[in-house]
Amino acid sequence: MRGLKSTLALLVVLVGLGAYIYFVNPQPESATETKEKAFASLKAPEIEELRVKSEAGEVTTLKKDGTAWQLVSPVAAKASESDVSSVTSALEQIEIDRVVDENAANLAEYGLEPARIEVEFKGAAGKLAGTLLVGQKTPTGGHVYAMRKDEKKVFLVAAFQEQPLNKSTFDLRDKAIVAFDRETIDGLEIVAAGRSLQFKKGTGEWTMAKPVSARTDFATVEGVVGRLGTAQMKSVASEAPTPADIKKFGLEAPAATATIVQGSARATIAIGGPAGEDTVYVRDLSRPAVMTVESSLVEDLKKSVDDYRRKDVFEARAFNTQRIELTRGAQTLTLERVRGQGENTQDSWKRLTPAAADADKAKVEALLAGLADIRATAFTESLGATGLNQPAMVVLAKFEDGTVKEERVTFGQRGDEVWVSRPGDSGAARVETEKFTEALKQFDELVK
Repeated sequence: MRGLKSTLALLVVLVGLGAYIYFVNPQPESATETKEKAFASLKAPEIEELRVKSEAGEVTTLKKDGTAWQLVSPVAAKASESDVSSVTSALEQIEIDRVVDENAANLAEYGLEPARIEVEFKGAAGKLAGTLLVGQKTPTGGHVYAMRKDEKKVFLVAAFQEQPLNKSTFDLRDKAIVAFDRETIDGLEIVAAGRSLQFKKGTGEWTMAKPVSARTDFATVEGVVGRLGTAQMKSVASEAPTPADIKKFGLEAPAATATIVQGSARATIAIGGPAGEDTVYVRDLSRPAVMTVESSLVEDLKKSVDDYRRKDVFEARAFNTQRIELTRGAQTLTLERVRGQGENTQDSWKRLTPAAADADKAKVEALLAGLADIRATAFTESLGATGLNQPAMVVLAKFEDGTVKEERVTFGQRGDEVWVSRPGDSGAARVETEKFTEALKQFDELVK
């Protein structure tokens, strides 16, 4: 008898364990079985309003304005389109793995009263509406209990499906520190490190207007513009700062400001003091909120004037130069490309002055490549010690870069230093002496 009782007791335990496993784990499905969706007829684009209560208890209300989403509570702000889309898509796609209770009497045991996460949605004019409640995880952690608010049944959904729904107010807001259309920018102004810079954009090229007039390195300016456009806030320090807050955040006298110019429109951000953990306070002056952003943004804005200047002395290259004229003292060397005729023929070069003749193609291309390789190593606004008042050589090049262009570069030499100037560029640039010396040797070879 004792053995029979032990067997029965063990059987009861096994049955109970089997039932437990059944109800907390989904059963295997056939490969062709289609899971039921929590909201079978819901389409994400039809959702016009959202009310999201996160696990932390934050409640955020959003509404669609045309095609764009806006936060309306607890703060009015532009929404993060990608994060809102993840919520609406999750609502459309969320699948029921298995129903565990058709008529739940005690929702608290599933973590559904109150719900851990709650997402309510509405369509246009309230025609589409529903609420999803998400409760606690199952003991194995692979699923969570969930239910529709308008039904009594509790079902299981895969745990990963809750992740897009558990969004805080900060998660759901747009985190760009300043908004602008990069394609229509025609100016950039930066005040930082005790100096003011102004750039203008026209026909796809950036030029520096202040503190000097000069060509700029396109990639450097575009890099700063891109940094401003992609910088993301790390937190919101204050939605409505007081004058005392502005002072405390170091925004009364900003460490740096950057202004994006788009025609008559201007968007300015001000960067204040350190906010801890490698962040600084920042504010878009068109709205009251003070945010934090990575402190590396300040360093990007503190680049020197020389950092922005174009270092290549020549824009012409060996492959696109059509004609070049080099004047050294009383001698002028003029070279012109002759286009090859017929299939598989190569271009050649002719010397027009000092005496008409065929030019050595290899030597011409070496000269052009050498000139294209000359780069500025320093800049000065004073021409007094540059030797440019008595040019060592003047180069006039005609080249094709979408259109036919011309450029004029004047070289001056004072002792071991070689300087260049270009029309439209303020001051002069110092270049590598050895590269200029090599250009003079090639000049001498080609005038023979």
